[in-house]
Amino acid sequence: MLASINRKLGLLIFIVAAVYLYLSFQLPNYEYAPIDADVIPKGLGILLLVLSVFLFFSRVVETDAEKAKRNIPKKELGVIAAVFAMIFLYILLFETIGFIITTSLFIFFCSWFLGYRAWKTNIMVSLLFPIVMYAIFVYALGIVLPRGILPF
Repeated sequence: MLASINRKLGLLIFIVAAVYLYLSFQLPNYEYAPIDADVIPKGLGILLLVLSVFLFFSRVVETDAEKAKRNIPKKELGVIAAVFAMIFLYILLFETIGFIITTSLFIFFCSWFLGYRAWKTNIMVSLLFPIVMYAIFVYALGIVLPRGILPF
């Protein structure tokens, strides 16, 4: 039944999506928010659930060349582990420090670590992107994001 990698991944993603969707339905409701905080997690969970079903039933046959692409060199495992560590640190500091500062630091250091060396562009993007996203979510959509240590 689970002969192909697509079926194995489809089943694994389905289980993760089901747990994620269950947890997203446990999020508290806010009375005065026009768009509640659980809308995006529920939408993403449903999308992930549907896509995992498509992956499970896909009939794509994997060639030897595609199997060879799945082998990750040992050197790259350190890079993947470091990016996961940055993501974990981002999640850990998100509530305390706030969305704008944490996201700025994450974008800057992750881009720098992965080899992007244009400092001015990296600084501009790592500052402007979180500020614009914060403004869109808080002022346009009415979704509360963690302020952290910033006064606004």
